[in-house]
Amino acid sequence: MKIALPSRQNLIDDHFGHCEYFTVYTVNENKEITNGETIASPVGCGCKSNIAQTLAEMGVKVMLAGNMGDGAVRVLGNSGIEVIRGCSGDVQTVANNYLAGSVTDSGDSCHAHEHECQH
Repeated sequence: MKIALPSRQNLIDDHFGHCEYFTVYTVNENKEITNGETIASPVGCGCKSNIAQTLAEMGVKVMLAGNMGDGAVRVLGNSGIEVIRGCSGDVQTVANNYLAGSVTDSGDSCHAHEHECQH
């Protein structure tokens, strides 16, 4: 399984659609990170780009994110990627906390930035 985190300087970026890059971790059956890589963020808004399809084709099943609008959650979900919002801090710490079962979805959608995806 792979998990992705919208990142900026090794921290969760609060703005999914404008993150610097995505950190992608490969996780084994023992819930241990076995590999990490970064994927360049597409130019433009995340929910209108092909990032969901790109990540899904890589095998990503979970997105650990800060804030994200409903449109992006829907696009990722349609690509088979579960979204967990409300994450913050160091990407590897967040990933390890998720694997330990201590991260849950905040359910909060980022409504203030929805207009950014309407270009």
